[in-house]
Amino acid sequence: MDANKILSADILDLVFEGRNKDYGAYELRKTYNKRIGRALLITAVIALLALVGSLLATAKKGAKKIKTQEVTIQNLKTEEKKEPPPPPPPPPPKQEPPKVEMKQFTPPVIKKDEEVEKPPPPQEELKDVKIDVKDQEGIKDVGIVTPTVIDEGKGVVEEKKEDDENKIFDKVEIEAGFPGGDAKWKRYLESNCNGQVATDNGAPEGTYTTLIQFVVDKEGNISDVRSLTNHGYGMEEEAMRVIKKGPRWTPAVQNGRQVKAYRKQPITFQVTGE
Repeated sequence: MDANKILSADILDLVFEGRNKDYGAYELRKTYNKRIGRALLITAVIALLALVGSLLATAKKGAKKIKTQEVTIQNLKTEEKKEPPPPPPPPPPKQEPPKVEMKQFTPPVIKKDEEVEKPPPPQEELKDVKIDVKDQEGIKDVGIVTPTVIDEGKGVVEEKKEDDENKIFDKVEIEAGFPGGDAKWKRYLESNCNGQVATDNGAPEGTYTTLIQFVVDKEGNISDVRSLTNHGYGMEEEAMRVIKKGPRWTPAVQNGRQVKAYRKQPITFQVTGE
């Protein structure tokens, strides 16, 4: 190509200068812009036709008659709500029964007239009252049986005697006690009991508690001493020996008089290794 035509020539012609333009590549590149423009135009026409068709279809549907169904509203009867029954009234407050007049019971004790500090109430005062452990003011108990007159107006009340004078009590109002109290009784046991008897007799290591039962009679004498345990090794024999050896006790008291009563005493022996 001449130098004067180079500046005005198309770049495509410069590329295919001296080459076979009839092969096809030159023609394709040469008509590329025309084919792109034609394709865009056809696409736009198709899209426009589709849009127009859609609008026409919508307009047709809107022109059709709309059928409505008749709806009948029925009056529905609502069930009447049943109100719950009212709660029962609260129970009346609990009223304490009226207090009945009572007179304290005094155990009968035979004394000389000059030794009586407070004489018992007369029989007339006991007709409409109850006998109890304490005095209490209140209403007269008309349902109580009138006390039987025992002394026929002589003013003498005989001391009630037990059916069995030799009865031994398990439980009493005041238990039998060692002279000087529990502390002195403990010191007596510690001082007079041989704590080495179990060790001397070859007992194994350990702690052994013996339980000794005995009777304190109405004069305070100790009798019927026996063991309720059986550890052996001389422990029960030693515990019974020291209790039998002791002095007189203060007797137990029941209904204002001295009685026979049981006592139980635990004594512990301890065997330790050397």
